[in-house]
Amino acid sequence: MGRASPLLFVLLALGFFLATYNLLTLVIQYKRSSSGSGSGIPDPMKNMPGSDMGKFTRVLHSGKGDHLMDEIPTFVVDPLPEGLDRGYVVLNRPWAFVQWLEKATIEEEYILMAEPDHIFANPLPNLAHGDNPAGFPFFYIKPTEHKKIVRKFYPEEKGPVTDIDPIGNSPVIIKKSLLEEISPTWVNVSLRMKDDPETDKAFGWVLEMYAYAVASALHGVRHILRKDFMLQPPWDLEGELTYGKIGEWRFDKRSHLSGPPPKNLSLPPPGVPESVVRLVTMVNEATANIPGWDSLNSG
Repeated sequence: MGRASPLLFVLLALGFFLATYNLLTLVIQYKRSSSGSGSGIPDPMKNMPGSDMGKFTRVLHSGKGDHLMDEIPTFVVDPLPEGLDRGYVVLNRPWAFVQWLEKATIEEEYILMAEPDHIFANPLPNLAHGDNPAGFPFFYIKPTEHKKIVRKFYPEEKGPVTDIDPIGNSPVIIKKSLLEEISPTWVNVSLRMKDDPETDKAFGWVLEMYAYAVASALHGVRHILRKDFMLQPPWDLEGELTYGKIGEWRFDKRSHLSGPPPKNLSLPPPGVPESVVRLVTMVNEATANIPGWDSLNSG
């Protein structure tokens, strides 16, 4: 890609094994921090042609270590003060980024924010271009349809609402220096949105995504919108939410909130998009090769 420096990959989300959101960092060269430890096992995709990928590190916002500290390099940060998230655990995400960026030694120039329920289907290059981050446009993030609400946090003098990208913070590839500028604003906008009943009701579980988009616009940051950044099976062909709909065959990550999925999930029937088949096949491959997977389910 002709980039001057490698990527630092950061993933953040609610994982199968944890009760709270946590950050995972994928770095070119892992430096063991005083807050945790880990193996730093490289991903096989890292060395494939076209890849700017590195290794994983988790940034955990529980304020203390857990049973996965020896499984993956971990950097521990504090959660928000008790009660401040009002039961919306995702508010800890921007606060965790602020702490990590302030306290960790990060040599890489670029950061990828993604989530543990994302699966790398191909080697990932650096899609950002200088001060223009790369983001994925979500069909359900629509700032222009919530102009009245958005204007509470993005005043008219800052520019048109169309300057707010239809994105969340994940997946995004962004310069570290830009994220350092945006993150404190991201925290503040998230908390203000949660404190506003109208905004909280309108944005619901994607409130923090809107907060990142607004915070970026407040800093004059526009993202390169890459529809090829991510697949969203089964919505690859058309944008329609299917929550609560159960057909002949079903795979839903929400069915496994209490523990990891079992081995040998059934494959979808003929006619299902190939991306769905590949997703389930890759989950089965992982569960078959991770040592002790059965004991995780039995425990």
